Amino acid sequence: MNVKIDTKEIFYVISITEEKLSANMAVELIKLVTEKQKEANKSIILDFTALAEIDKDAIDLLVKWHEKIYQDKKSLVIFGLSNPVKSALDEAGLLELVNHTPTESEAWDIVQMEEIVRELDTDFE
Repeated sequence: MNVKIDTKEIFYVISITEEKLSANMAVELIKLVTEKQKEANKSIILDFTALAEIDKDAIDLLVKWHEKIYQDKKSLVIFGLSNPVKSALDEAGLLELVNHTPTESEAWDIVQMEEIVRELDTDFE
């Protein structure tokens, strides 16, 4: 699977350069990012602008991964959903379970806001 990883201060931007995301590719993606997070535990922004199709099993894996990342007190935001991918997520009843935005800038904003909220929560504990 072809991806491009851009490392920022508090997150990685991972661009999927494939047109279709299958379950096997989702497993490979999760494994790749998990390895990257061993180096520096950062939030994740997924760029799906090139993605035109996604398998139901890949969607399920991404939702479980989304939940795990939030349990680890990090964020996962997807941006650039094409209409077919957005429809597939919606039909599976999972569109509302994952953070998604139209643009990369908005994804950055969500990650940064969630990071601030986590820091504030820590300050009050």
